[in-house]
Amino acid sequence: MSKAQKGDKVKVHYTGKLDDGTVFDSSRKGEPLEFTLGSGEIIPAFEDNIVGMEEGEKKTFTIKAEDAYGPHREDLVIEVKKEEFPPDITPYEGQQLQLTQPDGHSFVVTVKEVKEDTVVLDANHPLAGKDLTFEVEVVKVEGKDEKD
Repeated sequence: MSKAQKGDKVKVHYTGKLDDGTVFDSSRKGEPLEFTLGSGEIIPAFEDNIVGMEEGEKKTFTIKAEDAYGPHREDLVIEVKKEEFPPDITPYEGQQLQLTQPDGHSFVVTVKEVKEDTVVLDANHPLAGKDLTFEVEVVKVEGKDEKD
């Protein structure tokens, strides 16, 4: 059996957990995650841990926050006045909103806190600042030269 290398298409089942054991994502109830190693489709540190694995092999590894979604940045947390929200939006904690900048660039923010007159928004990725532990199983390795 060949080991997964850069350029190979792989399918993996995974479960991602935080330090406290909370599962933040899993492919176990659906289709395995499919990607090409080295293509930049997923976190590079995740790819690096798949390189060298064979079909059927299982592995658990942890990716430090700085190698996953980066540190939590306070400069991406802003407080805005409630009156700046459209009248049809009533913000609540945990809500995700898509904002569009004047240049047309869109990004997602999470409502962190609703105060009397203001709302605290966080533009960090929800997993920023967190170490991520993955339990993976390689389901399929398809080399660059293989056909379906």
